[in-house]
Amino acid sequence: MKSFIMTILMLNSIVMMAQQQSVSRKELLKTIIDQQVKSTEIQEITMAAGQGAPEHLHPCPVLGIVNSGEAVFQIEGQNKVVLHKGDAFYEPKNVRILHFDNASAKQPLVFTVVYLKEESEENIKFIK
Repeated sequence: MKSFIMTILMLNSIVMMAQQQSVSRKELLKTIIDQQVKSTEIQEITMAAGQGAPEHLHPCPVLGIVNSGEAVFQIEGQNKVVLHKGDAFYEPKNVRILHFDNASAKQPLVFTVVYLKEESEENIKFIK
């Protein structure tokens, strides 16, 4: 019985080592968020070719990743950057987002965002 248990444990260890060897990790974004997170909301957003978002801010921190396409992204006080497929981004709480625009006049932009909420904050506020 002991040898059977030992064999099972050894096989389990071998399977676990094989699984670990097939996993790779790539750091996309590291940021500090100064708030307690009590809930999250995750959305996939699609913007039509050439579409731009109006100036806005988020009452909660937002993390995101570009799934396809390219976005022109600018936080107030920072330079514009172009985000490509696979790029992660961070939109700080209550900071103006001057640009989050589809960079392509031909292809849609698809991205996933995670709203990190303390309470029941809105996801977005447009600035008039």
